[in-house]
Amino acid sequence: MSIERSNLLSMMKLSINILIQSSLSLGRTMDSEYPPLQQFFVVLESCLKHGLKAKKSFIGQSKSIWGPLELVEKLCPESTDITTSARDLPTLKTGLGRGRAWLHLALMQKKLADYMKALLDRKDLLGEFYESGALILEEEGTVIGGLLVGLNVIDANLCIKGEDLDSQVAVIDFSLYLKDTANTEMAKDEVKMTAILDQKHYIEELNRNLSGTVTDLQAKMDSLEKTNGKLVEELTAATDRINSLCEEQQNLKQENEVILQSSQRKEEVTLQDSQVELETYKQSRQGLDEMYTVVWTQYKEEKRIRQELERELELQVGLKEEMEMAMRLLEKDTHEKQDTLAALRLQLDQVKTLNLQVVHKVQDSQREAERKQQEAGLMEETMSEMEKSMKELEQRLQRSESQCTQSVQSDEAMRSELEGKVETLQKQLSDLDMLRLGLETELRSEKEQRQNLQRVLQREQDNSTELHTQLQQLQGLHMELKDLKQEKTALQQRCEQQEQALQEMGLHLSQSKLKMEDFKEVNKALKGHAWLKDDEANECKQCQKEFSIARRKHHCRNCGDIYCNNCSANELALPSYPRPVRVCDICHALLLQRSSSTGAS
Repeated sequence: MSIERSNLLSMMKLSINILIQSSLSLGRTMDSEYPPLQQFFVVLESCLKHGLKAKKSFIGQSKSIWGPLELVEKLCPESTDITTSARDLPTLKTGLGRGRAWLHLALMQKKLADYMKALLDRKDLLGEFYESGALILEEEGTVIGGLLVGLNVIDANLCIKGEDLDSQVAVIDFSLYLKDTANTEMAKDEVKMTAILDQKHYIEELNRNLSGTVTDLQAKMDSLEKTNGKLVEELTAATDRINSLCEEQQNLKQENEVILQSSQRKEEVTLQDSQVELETYKQSRQGLDEMYTVVWTQYKEEKRIRQELERELELQVGLKEEMEMAMRLLEKDTHEKQDTLAALRLQLDQVKTLNLQVVHKVQDSQREAERKQQEAGLMEETMSEMEKSMKELEQRLQRSESQCTQSVQSDEAMRSELEGKVETLQKQLSDLDMLRLGLETELRSEKEQRQNLQRVLQREQDNSTELHTQLQQLQGLHMELKDLKQEKTALQQRCEQQEQALQEMGLHLSQSKLKMEDFKEVNKALKGHAWLKDDEANECKQCQKEFSIARRKHHCRNCGDIYCNNCSANELALPSYPRPVRVCDICHALLLQRSSSTGAS
């Protein structure tokens, strides 16, 4: 850890010195494409990542410098603007990209040294993000904070929106620091020693970065394989559950259809029964109404006859005591008859109220109506006989008044006739009593029929309650079906999301494999090829032409040899460089062949 800290500190010193010297010699505002500035940000990022604790995520372990940089917002309120702008940029999706954007903005504000000093003073807060022995927590961190003060003389104009800060590869280009940039009057031995030490630090740092990236990629590949296996198991379980839910849904549909058919049949049967009962009830009610009108007319006629009899009896008050006794007997008989008629009327009213609830048994009610009509005819006949007898009585009374003074024998005959008529009236009253008894028996039978109808209605009500419960069960089944459908859609969405995640992880795996191959190729190239010095080459390696003022020397960034401009005019993107760099014709053809073979596979 101490060697890594010293290497990073020396790299930071070199990058800051080169950046300040180049900016002063350039004499203008620097942009994001300026190579020393890019390398400064790469070195600063590697210093901030040193000893950083890894956070576990769904894809694997990741190290992000955005966590400790967010603490500056609490320590320095003037950094709130750059923190919010870095957090709210729509093009940035990772914490690493937001941290890089924050560093760019802080450099443009010329307050990067102030912010880092405030952050380094609070090592108690940094202990949450960094392990013990990290560069930020040691003395090298304070030294770096002091070195950053010299950057306040630099004017930078950096565009953040157009750059892809999330996916940039942070690789340190040590070729900038291996060149003799300052024209000093040092001895040749000291120059060689410093060059050797710089190359040593460069190789050590490069090997450390490569080993770190290889281990990180291996850990990512292992975690991706594990998560892929788990997702496959979850997918199989989800598919099994979806199949079982589909089968249950089909069974529920079939049961629902059977229940609907049975309920429809029961409703049809109940509707037919209710229609039949309604028709029978209407017919019976019509017959009872007709019978009631007939009885009511009979009662009116009897009432009228009674009133006529009372008038006749009032006219005969002045007759003899025997006639009065006979009239009193007749009045008593008429009063009894009136009471019986009133009782019959009340009984008929009760029959009417009870027969409103009668629903069926039409044939019995018709036979009873015919019998009552016959009895009514008999009563009409008896009333006609009574009218005839009353007329005869009137005639006889008139004759008796005219012949009263003439003979007593006619009075005796009249008395005998009245007694006979009284007996006939008593017989008629006895017949009416028999009729009343018959009507009472009919009322009892009708009460029994009403009780039977009430039982039938109770049964129908029970059936209707059962149908209501079945309908509620059907509604509950419909709700369960809706819930099952919603669960099915949620499971389908989850399966689609898992498939998308699997596809994304496959893409990440393929990209990580390609990066691993690129890193392996870079490592092989670095092990096999050494960076050739300018003094060691006097002619082009390919065309064998000597170098001069017109024909200048150019290094191939892949193999490290020196070529002329014509033999190294090609540019390609290499893993160790953030943008396309110069390569020789041989390396250009070789790299194109490798890329075509990997693309075809």
